[in-house]
Amino acid sequence: MKPHKTQTLFLAWQDYKSRLWFPIGRLTFDGKRYQFVYLKGGKDAERKSGFKPLVCFPQWDEVYYSNHLFPVFANRLMSRSRPEYKNFVKRLNIPFDKEDPMVLLARSEGKRETDALTVFPFPEVNEEGKYELCFFAHGLPYLPKGAISRIEKFQVGDKLWLAHEFQNEYDPKALAFTTQEHYIVGYCPRYLLSNVFDILMQSPELVDVRVEHINHSSIPLRFRLLCKMTYSTLDGLQPFSQTEYQPIVTNKN
Repeated sequence: MKPHKTQTLFLAWQDYKSRLWFPIGRLTFDGKRYQFVYLKGGKDAERKSGFKPLVCFPQWDEVYYSNHLFPVFANRLMSRSRPEYKNFVKRLNIPFDKEDPMVLLARSEGKRETDALTVFPFPEVNEEGKYELCFFAHGLPYLPKGAISRIEKFQVGDKLWLAHEFQNEYDPKALAFTTQEHYIVGYCPRYLLSNVFDILMQSPELVDVRVEHINHSSIPLRFRLLCKMTYSTLDGLQPFSQTEYQPIVTNKN
């Protein structure tokens, strides 16, 4: 499947103490240059958890531009010169000759062991006018071996169900991916909860999740189950339209 070109990515930060995630910035690419702005969620992170602007983007109210991908993002991608680069792109289910930095960041989430930042995409609009995006199921390292064995039996296109774990002590909005026989095979990324949780509670038929790709057992668990979610929003609202996702400052051009 040809991957959609991602034009907008969000940058999120996690408070290690509270485990809360905050959307703090937005990266866009218009085909010629990159732009980064801080979001109002960053100010929420400052008030609630003491987050401070990144060294590379020191001002809250600045619009940053570059003809090249900013280092804080570029450093989250594997170098093309590394011998394992082709396998890295393959595990993301992206054709090697079609890889793009924004797509690679969106699919891999840009996580590093040295900080608490992660990257996630704004969903694409498909031919039917529905929103869709691909992502790896979260939480697999915490699942029993039986669940991993069940994942290995999946076929591309298999349906996944979303189950609300309202007694989850870490997140009362947690959504688990399950099979028809009620095996839990992963969790919905937290960044999607603010957009799909209310939809699922009110009109579950508007959300569809399918298996997009399965990586073999030698691949780390966080890259094992690639999912594709397709959904329609309630009342025509655009995804990530909440206040926390709005930029602190508008374009100064």
